[in-house]
Amino acid sequence: MKSKDLLKGRGAQKNTPNKFLQHVYEMREDFLEFCRLEGEEAEKNRTEYIPIFPKTIVNKVDSPDVGMMYSMNPYQGCEHGCIYCYARNAHEYWGYSAGLDFERKILVKKSAPELLEKKIKHKNWKAHTIVMSGNTDCYQPAEQKFQITRKCLEVFLKYRHPVGIITKNALILRDLDILKELTLHQLVGVNISVTSLSEKTRRKLEPRTASIQKRLKTIRTLSENKIPVNAMLAPMIPGINSHELLKLAKATADNGANSFAITVVRLNGAIGQIFTDWIKKAMPDRAEKVLHLIQDCHGGSINDSRFGLRNRGEGNVAKQIHDMARLARLKYFKNRSFPKLNYDLHEQYKDGQMKLF
Repeated sequence: MKSKDLLKGRGAQKNTPNKFLQHVYEMREDFLEFCRLEGEEAEKNRTEYIPIFPKTIVNKVDSPDVGMMYSMNPYQGCEHGCIYCYARNAHEYWGYSAGLDFERKILVKKSAPELLEKKIKHKNWKAHTIVMSGNTDCYQPAEQKFQITRKCLEVFLKYRHPVGIITKNALILRDLDILKELTLHQLVGVNISVTSLSEKTRRKLEPRTASIQKRLKTIRTLSENKIPVNAMLAPMIPGINSHELLKLAKATADNGANSFAITVVRLNGAIGQIFTDWIKKAMPDRAEKVLHLIQDCHGGSINDSRFGLRNRGEGNVAKQIHDMARLARLKYFKNRSFPKLNYDLHEQYKDGQMKLF
């Protein structure tokens, strides 16, 4: 397949089978071929927003190597369409595919602010950083319409509760007013994902995300307003973006990032099939090379589920990536650090206002 035949604006190029479903319904290939010949669309490439009604919103993170204790996700599924995203597999629990469904069927939790408020007001709750989002981007395009993330930030501010944010969308600057107030009390830390300095690479890897220049400008604007920023230079994919690590570190440091972090790509669950299908269509000239380099990082497999090693990788290729990261920290991030957030204020604000002593 030539690159011109790619499904525009999407990362995944197909839906993979859901391992939790006993029965799978597919369009027959002869019907799809008929649609192509007749110029009709078998499927419309539009995004569908589906309301869901969870009982809770804050999740305890049990994985010892993720770097967070609690997370919350206002949305499930993500229109950004990042081809490597580990969160794709979670869509199967909802009865959808980790492929195109993950990008086109977005589950919306409108009750998230109320559920969050109930959680952090509970008498037994002790303040810990709650990260938005541990699974899918809280500032994905759906946020423009629903504004759930903004409403949650208002709850965090009201109760003086620490919050972390992970995003690759410049939409976060819409909420600069709330972020500045949270920063006055050391209650927020932001992680901005920057995976390449090449727009060509960005469009292929992450088709509906903010441009690289917008992300760097976002880091700069947040930093100018004293909001701490950690640059997520992740995942590093050997043969695609790993050679950019030093330049990425410099660019994010030049724009004011306090720190940076990396992971080595791993293609767990259905993502292995989705990524392999994608790279053979999007980058056919280097597909086999990239897949072999990823395997070199994970003992001959494209995935590794061992805690401590799964995100770091091992072997010569992974070592080269981590050596570059150490050099980047010495060269561009010396004497910089990401500050700790304030856990002490929340107990005084559990009823929504300062308690008098």
